[in-house]
Amino acid sequence: MSKLAVIYWSGTGNTQAMAEAVAEGAKAAGAAVDLLTCANVGDISAYDAVALGCPAMGAEELEDGEFLPMLESIEGSLVGKKVALFGSYGWGDGEWMRTWETRCAEKGIALATDSVIVNEAPDDEGIEKCKALGTSLTE
Repeated sequence: MSKLAVIYWSGTGNTQAMAEAVAEGAKAAGAAVDLLTCANVGDISAYDAVALGCPAMGAEELEDGEFLPMLESIEGSLVGKKVALFGSYGWGDGEWMRTWETRCAEKGIALATDSVIVNEAPDDEGIEKCKALGTSLTE
């Protein structure tokens, strides 16, 4: 059984709803899943896969008070694991996600599946994409 960490930061609840759908998809596929906020992240070496969720903030950037410091603390441990990204945005065109994907590539973190982004609150299609992301991390 694969073990998945779904780690997220959410200001309005949109990214939290996405994280819960990612976890639901992975559980349905038979994975053991821990749903974690940034404050609860410790050693991630026990996980086979990690899904990271953060909304776009400011000028389409990752949230830098809690999420970015946590990300910086685990980036080295993500190399060699299945990793996927997700998040919501309220403006722009998803630039923050492209920047985040580039950052991962530069750090040697290979993304296992396409990132999922939704505008504002996830609709039914967005929730299904999040579930599929979770499922793909268990394969």
